Amino acid sequence: MVPLILVLLLALILFGIGFAVKALWWIAVIVLAIWLIGFFVRPAASGGRRGRWYRW
Repeated sequence: MVPLILVLLLALILFGIGFAVKALWWIAVIVLAIWLIGFFVRPAASGGRRGRWYRW
């Protein structure tokens, strides 16, 4: 009974890790898309230069 519980626990942990990694990949893709949109759509700053779209 103990080996069966250990195998099920291992499968649950691996499934959770796989789900977390997939979710993190989607978050990374969304952040990259927002960054690229902000990079190309940034407003013009004073003096005709192109300003930064972020504050830092």
